[in-house]
Amino acid sequence: MSAARDRLMDGLYGVGWGAVKKLPEPVASALGRKIADTAWKRRGQGVLRLESNLARVVPDAGPERLAELSRAGMRSYMRYWMESFRLPSWSADKVRDNVDIKGAHHLTDGLAAGRGVIVALPHLANWDLAGVWVTRTLGIPFTTVAERLKPESLYDRFVAYRESLGMEVLPHAGGAAFGTLARRLRSGGLICLVADRDLSSSGVEVDYFGERTRMPAGPALLAQHTGALLLPVTLWYGEEPVLHGEIHPPLEIPAEGTRAERTSAMTQALAGVYAQGVAEHPEDWHMLQRLWLADLEPRAGEDRT
Repeated sequence: MSAARDRLMDGLYGVGWGAVKKLPEPVASALGRKIADTAWKRRGQGVLRLESNLARVVPDAGPERLAELSRAGMRSYMRYWMESFRLPSWSADKVRDNVDIKGAHHLTDGLAAGRGVIVALPHLANWDLAGVWVTRTLGIPFTTVAERLKPESLYDRFVAYRESLGMEVLPHAGGAAFGTLARRLRSGGLICLVADRDLSSSGVEVDYFGERTRMPAGPALLAQHTGALLLPVTLWYGEEPVLHGEIHPPLEIPAEGTRAERTSAMTQALAGVYAQGVAEHPEDWHMLQRLWLADLEPRAGEDRT
């Protein structure tokens, strides 16, 4: 990405955080839908990739159904951004009234017992809003990891934004994050990780909708290292303005096998829960990037950057 494009992206996000949160909510929602529909009609790379991914999730869908799903998916994706730009101004009451999460006892009981808890979720609906629900409704702080974006000023915006919502944010790059996360868990804390896309290219291979992909090993490894509970979470949108979610029962650490075998089994179990959530709400799955190994293989003349 060129320096000029870096500055442009940073400026656009700055406008979003500065201007969108000042709009009346109906106006912001309508703006989000308009932007989503415009992007969908242009049939750019992200929209085409989303449809290709959805074809794995809904294999019986024809072109018309896939187009409907991708349009709904782009609207859901822009809803995420419009909400996220406005989240710092949401009151605790507004968060409570707009989020409905089932199975919260798995989280609160684990922490009350003095165990660390790992929440692991896919790119479904609005994970930032779910995080605010944890900090403002449950009153529980947590630590998360963010992909280091370019330019650095854009990454700094994301960190400042999430810290304003009550989250401790660690950079994904480098190995230091794992040690910090382990310390938080050993002290009985909570960490939340979006964990359905491997950013390191060294994740664990899993079966996902009948094909192979890689997912991060971190959640399973942290559970084994620290004895923390590993809780899968799935999210979905209902009628505006409600976000729904479910905190699923903890995944067991296998009693036998090598560390690699246990990690593989636990990551595959996570993938199974994610797949169920994505299959039930494909329109809320914000996966506009390559995911499956077959798609990650380089093609002749293709720019992979």
